[in-house]
Amino acid sequence: MNIFEFEQRLLAEIDGKVAEATDDELFAGGYLRGHITLAVAQSEIAGRNHVRDVKARVKTSLNQAILSGELNDEDQKLVLNYWNQLLAKAETA
Repeated sequence: MNIFEFEQRLLAEIDGKVAEATDDELFAGGYLRGHITLAVAQSEIAGRNHVRDVKARVKTSLNQAILSGELNDEDQKLVLNYWNQLLAKAETA
């Protein structure tokens, strides 16, 4: 799977849940969408075409957001848990 297929799987998973998502899931999905899209774009620009590169960039981006105070403790847990769920589903799809 290339990084664009991986991105599509992640975003499709987010989009597929919109109709029945909780407010927390909508927040986490919307928040992660930006990080995912940015990570794929940065990977492409850097010539890094492995899924592991996108995953590392998203993780780094989320850690930077947390360190800069973008997310409170509850939102951090929510977003990180949702990210882990997305990864599990995208990698087994």
